[in-house]
Amino acid sequence: MKRLTSLFLALATFTTFSCNRTPKAIDPASAQAVKVQLDILQDTVDARWTEMVASDNDKLRDTRQLLRELTTQPGADRTQLAQLQYANDRLVQRRYTQESMAESAKIDAYDTAQDSLLRVIYQVALPADREPASSVKTLTDQIQAADAELVNYRVRYDQAASRFNNYLQVHTAELEQLGGKYSKLKPLPLFTLQN
Repeated sequence: MKRLTSLFLALATFTTFSCNRTPKAIDPASAQAVKVQLDILQDTVDARWTEMVASDNDKLRDTRQLLRELTTQPGADRTQLAQLQYANDRLVQRRYTQESMAESAKIDAYDTAQDSLLRVIYQVALPADREPASSVKTLTDQIQAADAELVNYRVRYDQAASRFNNYLQVHTAELEQLGGKYSKLKPLPLFTLQN
């Protein structure tokens, strides 16, 4: 009987403790809640940026592959293709960052350099007087599709960054209270020109 009573008490104690393991709710008006929400917004901004850069990297990789493919075509101007390859490889170094894009001229310079390069490459890859090789056509289509998606990536990034910026503005006091990196956060630059 003592064993049964001991077992019952142990079971009751275990049940009581397991029922009380529900996490404590965070007060939505607290600095802790602001921190959690801001971390989520920051993660979203970072994910959108990463997607956009990955798409651009894929476009640069496809452009490099297209230029290699063009060197194997009959009558290829290898000197011109080498110059185009050099220009394509330099684009990564010219690309803006989340911080440097505060200067819209950096975005414009990158876009202009890439657009000018692609325009020349398209003239070489898709001549008016003959049908391109299927591999050249496929790569060109992929590059053009990625280029067309750029605006959508920038819009999605701006939406996430705007939510982040608005949250910073509304919760300045709580962020100051959190201190550390949270008190030093600044609004993120956007692709959309601000008045």
